[in-house]
Amino acid sequence: PGMERSRPATAALPPYEPLGEGLKMEGLSMEGLSMEGLPPSAVVTVEPHPQPPPRDHLAWSLCTMLYGNICCLGLMALIFSVKARDRKVLRDYSGALSYGSTSKYLNITALLLNIFLVILFIALLATGTIVVANMFNQERGYSYGPT
Repeated sequence: PGMERSRPATAALPPYEPLGEGLKMEGLSMEGLSMEGLPPSAVVTVEPHPQPPPRDHLAWSLCTMLYGNICCLGLMALIFSVKARDRKVLRDYSGALSYGSTSKYLNITALLLNIFLVILFIALLATGTIVVANMFNQERGYSYGPT
């Protein structure tokens, strides 16, 4: 009858202290300790991540030269790729970036021209086949028809 439920006791939170007014470590104040009582400090230097060297697109240029050297764009792309690689070895990253981007644009141009020429060839082949088939049917009709 007189049983009341007791609430669990809540732990009192330590008062808020802004940074720099004393360290609290696991309930201990570090204000009164001398330097001998502190653990040795470690200096960590943070260096920014080095930038990766620019790409030279040498393999792409080689494939463009071997398989789609239209208007010598593949050869030009290969030359600029080799120049970019030379500049990268000399650690001239701005020159390597310039030559590499020129090589990339030459490769893209050669690729687009090759795609256009393949589509044009297929279209001419398809229309030429239709024209030849029509001519064949007309000749066959005239040769076998009534005279």
